[in-house]
Amino acid sequence: MSAALPSWDLKELLRDPVKDFPRIEKRLESEITSLEKHRIHLKPSISHQAFLSILKQIVTITEHMNTLGAYAFLWVAENTKNQAARAFENQVQSRLATFSPRLLFFDLWWQSLTPKQASRLSTQAIPYQYYLDTLTRFKDHTLGEAEERIMTLKNTTGRQALEGLYGVATNSLTFPLKYQGRTKHLTREQLMSYVRHPLASVRQGAYESLFNIYQARRDILGDLYKHLVQDWVNEGLQLRQYASPIAVRNTANDLPEKAVDALLSTCRKNVNIFQQYFQLKKRILKLKTFHRYDLYAPYATKSRRYTFLQAKNMVMEAYQNFSPTLADLATRVIREHHVDATIRSGKMGGAFCYSVRPKQTPYVLVNFTGEARDVSTLAHELGHAIHAMLAENHPALTFHSALPLAETASIFGEQLLSDSLLSQERDTKAKVSLLLGQLDDAYATIMRQAFFVLFEREAHRMIEQGATIDELANVYLTFLQEQFGQDVNVGEEFRWEWLTIPHIYASPFYCYSYSFGNLLVLALFQQYKKEGETFIPKYLKLLAGGGSASPQALLTPLGVDCSSQKFWQGGFTRIRALVNELEQNLP
Repeated sequence: MSAALPSWDLKELLRDPVKDFPRIEKRLESEITSLEKHRIHLKPSISHQAFLSILKQIVTITEHMNTLGAYAFLWVAENTKNQAARAFENQVQSRLATFSPRLLFFDLWWQSLTPKQASRLSTQAIPYQYYLDTLTRFKDHTLGEAEERIMTLKNTTGRQALEGLYGVATNSLTFPLKYQGRTKHLTREQLMSYVRHPLASVRQGAYESLFNIYQARRDILGDLYKHLVQDWVNEGLQLRQYASPIAVRNTANDLPEKAVDALLSTCRKNVNIFQQYFQLKKRILKLKTFHRYDLYAPYATKSRRYTFLQAKNMVMEAYQNFSPTLADLATRVIREHHVDATIRSGKMGGAFCYSVRPKQTPYVLVNFTGEARDVSTLAHELGHAIHAMLAENHPALTFHSALPLAETASIFGEQLLSDSLLSQERDTKAKVSLLLGQLDDAYATIMRQAFFVLFEREAHRMIEQGATIDELANVYLTFLQEQFGQDVNVGEEFRWEWLTIPHIYASPFYCYSYSFGNLLVLALFQQYKKEGETFIPKYLKLLAGGGSASPQALLTPLGVDCSSQKFWQGGFTRIRALVNELEQNLP
């Protein structure tokens, strides 16, 4: 199959990294030095023309830095064992780390302006307005230039080092699994494939192996987590004066705490929908008891296989039926050889889309094996690319969407594909399989992620009060029991699951963005079903906004109020409809 799979061409970024790096490095040094010379002109009375010139210079520098960073990452992604690629990535990261702090003076100067002074300049710099508003938003939480430089240096051997230690401590772990009469020693990625195995004993064994290994290292991993939480509190609350640990993330996402509370509260109120779903799945799988390790148990239907061409055509048809504009943009990514779907040794696992700079077609990586999930993944990653291409008229400082909206186009693309397949499917078993896949994903990306954050909020509070690792594990298990109710058997070993979640270590409270993005799309898709074609131009306008305004400002034209539980309930209305459809098609 690999011969028919596309591989990307990175020459649009750099034709020859060895030769091009010194040239771009020299140009960046020259541009940053030139920018630094304008520092003396940064006064409240600066002319609009001079101010815009400085902003354009920052954009140019940003694009060059992004290009170097992108090439370094993508080259390694092709083959993580490529020593030349890894050496180049280290070289680029080291150089960019010296460039970035030298741009800090502009941010600090802008934050020193009064509202009236800032308004005079920003009203004449419309393309950059939200970027400037973002700098202002962090004004009350920014330290002096010397302190910020110290924080940057401190973090390389402090927080970032602890995050790296978590990776070192977990990435090399191997997990024993007894399978077909012999014991295999697997990586975590290999082990996780067995949680979808048809045999319950294999699924149970995979989870027990995972948690046994992590539990044995709970002292180290638990202490790492506690130190990272304390660092988050020390910097965020004590030095930067945020109101709460989660407020650090909310400010970065430009979301009011009321909106995040509404999202999490609505998720918590709707656990019964998924509890009903798990009972239906129990009946479909003919299980006497539904255990937590049965969550992703497969439905026994004949597995379909797809060529990449078939997958591409299915995705394009789904996009075309909704909007020819989206289909044209998705086709462009493949036509310009910006997709790498080939399976090869050393290639980075999973899938992603990398948007480098405006007006350049993004790059998409997938590992295409021909399974149904790969078709959905292709729709998802091309959705990310479409989002970036629709926003290409914004400068590099504002064309990337804010984190809460970053998954909108990708998940909407998956919904379009799923809806298209469901409407065409006439075989009841195949339809049930599609519905199970959708609902499994909805649980994993909405409810599960929301409860990670609910646990984090409690864990941060408890750690401040001196909680032990075992006490944190007990609270995590309590949250799991709330999620699943009395009809799902949650084994004691699952109390250690929080140790296995990298996001709570590296990016506290990040996970609600998954809940936000997925529930938002389900609510928007429900809106599309009601409004029909009149919804489409409003949706395209949302994507075209990129990161040029706050999430709420971009969503307002669609009638969305992020702070309203009623809106979030609309997403669960869509999930409820899928559960009901599943019940109507029970085999």
